[in-house]
Amino acid sequence: MEKHQYNLDLEWTGDRKGTLSSPDFQLKVEVATPPEFDKGMAGFWSPEHLFTAAVQSCFMTTFLAIAEYSKLEFKKINCAATGILEKVDGRFLMTEIVLKPVIVISNEEEKSKTERIISKSETACLISNSITSKVILQPEIIISK
Repeated sequence: MEKHQYNLDLEWTGDRKGTLSSPDFQLKVEVATPPEFDKGMAGFWSPEHLFTAAVQSCFMTTFLAIAEYSKLEFKKINCAATGILEKVDGRFLMTEIVLKPVIVISNEEEKSKTERIISKSETACLISNSITSKVILQPEIIISK
């Protein structure tokens, strides 16, 4: 695979807030220091949210690609995520990302295949492979006719 790049711009708009944009999209996202920090602001996406979302969305898109390749028929996937920020050796680190994907399938016979695809997705997720945070996967598979 060739090298890819993703271009972003960030403009400071005052206080501890800025606007994140990309020449690739019309949507702009306001980002700010989270309220847990000095002068942080509630109600805005923070770097910690975006970090957690990167892991979460990469897991989902990896699952979708592997499921399609494996011809897994599923009805639904959604995934809750929690990013854990801790102070370690005097530095703030995102130490854990807990992913709780819920996959709904129609057939009990597809359950073991779904479990394998979840495992492969965890191993293949390029964002998880690029970070030092521990990624904890707590999947749930629901059979629904």
